[in-house]
Amino acid sequence: MWLKPEEVLLKNALKLWVTQKSSCYFVLQRRRGHGEGGGRLTGRLVGALDAVLDSSARVAPFRILLQVPGSQVYSPIACGATLEEINQHWDWLEQNLLHTLSVFDNKDDITSFVKGKVKALIAEETSSRLAEQEEEPEKFREALVKFEARFNFPEAEKLVTYYSCCCWKGRVPRQGWLYLSINHLCFYSFFLGKELKLVIPWVDILKLERTSNVFLTDTIRITTQNKERDFSMFLNLDEVFKMMEQLADVTLRRLLDNEVFDLDPDLQEPSQITKRDLEARAQNEFFRAFFRLPRKERLHAVVDCSLWTPFSRCHTAGRMFTSDSYICFASREDGCCNVVLPLREVVSIEKMEDTSLLPNPIIVSIRSKMAFQFIELKDRENLVEGLLVRLKQVHANHPVHYDSSPSDDDMTSSVFYSTSMCSDKFGDLEMVSSQNGEEKEKEKSPLPHPEPLTVFQQSGCQSPDSRLSREQIKISLWNDHFVEYGRTVCMFRTEKIRKLVAMGIPESLRGRLWLLFSDAVTDLASHPGYYGNLVEQSLGRCCLVTDEIERDLHRSLPEHPAFQKETGIAALRRVLTAYAHRNPKIGYCQSMNILTSVLLLYAKEEEAFWLLVAVCERMLPDYFNHRVIGAQVDQSVFEELIKEHLPELAEHMNDLSALASISLSWFLTLFLSIMPLESAVNVVDCFFYDGIKAIFQLGLAVLEANAEELCSSKDDGQALMILSRFLDHIKNEDSPGPPIGSHHAFFSDDQEPYPVTDIADLIRDSYEKFGNQSVEQIEHLRCKHRIRVLQGHEDTTKQNVLRVVIPEVSILPEDLDELYDLFKRAHMMSCYWEHPRPMPLRHDPSRPYAEQYRIDARQFAHMFQLVSPWTCGVHTEILAERTFRLLDDNMDQLMEFKAFVSCLDIMYNGEMNEKIKLLYRLHIPPALTENDRDSQSPLKNPLLSTSRPLVLGDTIDYQKQLKQMIKDLAKEKDKTEKELPKMSQREFIQFCKTLYSMFHEDPEENELYQAIATVTTLLLQIGEVGQRSSSSGSCSQECSEELQASAPSPEQDSVFVETGKPPQDPRAFPEAGEGDWTVSLEHILASLLTEQSLVNFFEKPLNIKSKLENAKLNQYSLKALEMSHPPQPELKLNNL
Repeated sequence: MWLKPEEVLLKNALKLWVTQKSSCYFVLQRRRGHGEGGGRLTGRLVGALDAVLDSSARVAPFRILLQVPGSQVYSPIACGATLEEINQHWDWLEQNLLHTLSVFDNKDDITSFVKGKVKALIAEETSSRLAEQEEEPEKFREALVKFEARFNFPEAEKLVTYYSCCCWKGRVPRQGWLYLSINHLCFYSFFLGKELKLVIPWVDILKLERTSNVFLTDTIRITTQNKERDFSMFLNLDEVFKMMEQLADVTLRRLLDNEVFDLDPDLQEPSQITKRDLEARAQNEFFRAFFRLPRKERLHAVVDCSLWTPFSRCHTAGRMFTSDSYICFASREDGCCNVVLPLREVVSIEKMEDTSLLPNPIIVSIRSKMAFQFIELKDRENLVEGLLVRLKQVHANHPVHYDSSPSDDDMTSSVFYSTSMCSDKFGDLEMVSSQNGEEKEKEKSPLPHPEPLTVFQQSGCQSPDSRLSREQIKISLWNDHFVEYGRTVCMFRTEKIRKLVAMGIPESLRGRLWLLFSDAVTDLASHPGYYGNLVEQSLGRCCLVTDEIERDLHRSLPEHPAFQKETGIAALRRVLTAYAHRNPKIGYCQSMNILTSVLLLYAKEEEAFWLLVAVCERMLPDYFNHRVIGAQVDQSVFEELIKEHLPELAEHMNDLSALASISLSWFLTLFLSIMPLESAVNVVDCFFYDGIKAIFQLGLAVLEANAEELCSSKDDGQALMILSRFLDHIKNEDSPGPPIGSHHAFFSDDQEPYPVTDIADLIRDSYEKFGNQSVEQIEHLRCKHRIRVLQGHEDTTKQNVLRVVIPEVSILPEDLDELYDLFKRAHMMSCYWEHPRPMPLRHDPSRPYAEQYRIDARQFAHMFQLVSPWTCGVHTEILAERTFRLLDDNMDQLMEFKAFVSCLDIMYNGEMNEKIKLLYRLHIPPALTENDRDSQSPLKNPLLSTSRPLVLGDTIDYQKQLKQMIKDLAKEKDKTEKELPKMSQREFIQFCKTLYSMFHEDPEENELYQAIATVTTLLLQIGEVGQRSSSSGSCSQECSEELQASAPSPEQDSVFVETGKPPQDPRAFPEAGEGDWTVSLEHILASLLTEQSLVNFFEKPLNIKSKLENAKLNQYSLKALEMSHPPQPELKLNNL
């Protein structure tokens, strides 16, 4: 165990301890009298002393000391009761600390660093023990308090777990604490008087990987857009990395891939996520991927056990997995034996007598007269109790019907629905959902053609007898296998069946075995009548999806006779339309038509539908959607596998993405579109048995077979030609039907004969050379590359948005880049902490790039406060609200990046007239409303003063000049631009208030106030002139006298006089109409141009960079402040 470092003098302990190992900085010692075969007097004395001491005073026989060269003071940092225990600590020090210490310049830094690291390890060990024992969570609460104090997140930012580690800054490690929360990875260190804080949102992580550097053999590297961060010296690095992977995967998919991603029920509410939930999710993901089960399946228990395997006449050690609807078994030795038992097939679960030979056994009996014996089950009572509850529930939800008199058709196909380990007799329990049940429901079924569409003619084969004999041999081998291993979905799945599949499944058995291997047979049996209802509901409806389906119907295997008739086309239409109706999120995606066509050749229409469900929803997750994320992830995984297994080819083809674009169709259509059909169906056989692993390894085998030619190719086009020609010449010598070429072949008419490759040989090579990839490895690679693919989509979105915006604004591209990041982060922060989360309304990856990220009024107000040059103190928020209303053209309360930047560009780079026009528009409807938050301001009801004299000569000359100015402006106005409405007196007051607020704290504040007072007085008089000219003289005179009577004295030198009493006369602010006080944009602009200080203010150059730097530093703190003090508009309104 690790010890709290305390200084000791080694020379006083030499007689009690013997040095076993030493290095530059550490010494491993053994206490005398322990582990010595002989017996010196000293050793015996020390051993005897330790033996008689009380247990609390005894000294551990092994210890590790920290020694600093040149110092006589040592510090014990670890002790152990056994040599094995102390060696584990020694190995950890050598791997994580020894090389690191060489970077320090003086011994004090070394001592401080090691002591801090050891103390952190002690604290982590303590917290881990508490977590394991589920005792009082004081340690976690203490860490939570520190996390909240150090990073000042809102309360909604839940801490998941924390670890002690080092963060490398260059060559110097900083010891501290790593905090993993639901949305962020945070690190805090206070070392040698220096504080370091790092906050990295999960959505900013581009790459998460384990790597090594010069000093350490194993580190975790976090890559973001601008930096790489290395973290090391974890007590359990594997656990930390898995937790990081889970959090990054969940958060990125929740926020960036909400198009198709459905979270587990326990993770639906991010604020409730715990470390245990994430560990359970990881187990669930592995379980569903390994056995290829529906996503809704929730794992309940994983227990070690042994299963009786009659074919080997012994018990096979492995693990039992129990879920909502399944009992599954996987042997410890990969591929030795796997079993999938749907609870729907289970008749009983019984406990047997516990004996020394059969400890804690249970028997699971299934309906096909077969039983599975499990032994060595821990906590058997609770396990069986839970299984019985779920078994009862499954049978209640999906009642099982029995038929004791199967038809002849059932007898011929009974190999798939009945199993007997001892004889070939057909059992008396029958599942009425396949053969017999379908015959009985034919009259009710709306499907005119339920049979498979297989049309294989034997005429035309060069050697039909030999091919048929090979087919019969395969059938015989499969029948023998069924007798020994089982013939239902509950069969023992071993390496032997994999070899049979690799040889190619016989044509007569192919469709049924696809149903069993994919477990689509369970879905089929559990949903009687479901497909027929879907067909009735979906046929005849016209929409975009049905149009796409109709367009592709005649492109699906047009060379095959089955799809040269309306019968086959109609069946294909029904299956695709029904699936689109079942799963609108996927709908229809190109390549689904080719896959479904092949399924219809070997399965009945309803069976083909459920096979399509199995492929789209669990065997190829996220493949068939708007962005084909799943296929892109697997392409990225494929690239890494190429680098690992074919390094020479990877080195030659510098950009493997070009190769991935060629191989994309391999994954989307399972080689059906680029390989002759009779060969490609063998690939589909392997896919249904082994899942995506079969496609990965076959792809590698294809590349290896052509590696020499590919390495000599000059460009991507030549590489495409090489691969296309090779794939087009893959034949199936065992196929009983005539060869049907691929309609996508490029080189079917070669002048020179091209060597033919047999599909069975290619598949066998793929298993032998590349079949060592486990499901766990593939899922890990998928998780790793999903981050890269999703971030690639985000980068594409960003580049497309910027490409549209850059030509339209004057802001520099690098500044626009940072503005986009701030804009996106504002959206993300609202998704992090606001309830209810608005993310589904704002982020839709299927929308055009410019519309994928949008922010609401509150987020816009934050952005406005951070980056706008028009800051007006307390008035800023009101101005931001008006700006948002002005830019929200479609009134959906959301704003896109382009509108935001266009407005900002005017503020920073616009001409003076553009800036004034924007300000003008911000103070007329729709930006300014009757219910504006500033409506209760005393300035709404001011007394206007025109007592400030204009230095323009006498009154008569002044009026003439005003009239002339109005005429000139009217002539110069651009007739093509829509005329803005004139500004009323109330609106003009708000406009002036904004200007006054903008000038606050400006270096030329006094001059600007004098200038704006002059301009305001001028504009007030212009409005009065317009009012007099459009109304009767008496009315104008009354208004003028009223204004003059209430005007302030000249000494006040103010345009606005605040009075606490609103006017009683309702005519004080009449609606803008004939005879009302108004001014136009031209009036305001012309008046402002008369004051040079105002012109200088609006035309001075503004630098956005400083604002951006400040925004990056303060964006989080501003949001946290808002979350800690939520706005209360009603109270604010009353306090104004």
